[in-house]
Amino acid sequence: MKKSLFKKEYKVLLEQLYRLRVSSNMRQSDLAKKLNLPQSFISKVESGERRLDLVELRLICKVLGSNLEEFTREFEKALNERK
Repeated sequence: MKKSLFKKEYKVLLEQLYRLRVSSNMRQSDLAKKLNLPQSFISKVESGERRLDLVELRLICKVLGSNLEEFTREFEKALNERK
């Protein structure tokens, strides 16, 4: 079975997360600083090298001025547009 990290759905999730960060006018280093994490953490997440759990995703959404519900809605919309 193919790891979900490499599935199309996970790639769309990472693209959504990237768009949210960029639309929040934050660099990776800005986001990392607000999360009290190294910039390499954000880089690894956005490149797909590191997976996020739900708690981490929720916190990132919150720091970027969104919330998990809104992020999930946009994620589902993006997935449906790619079918």
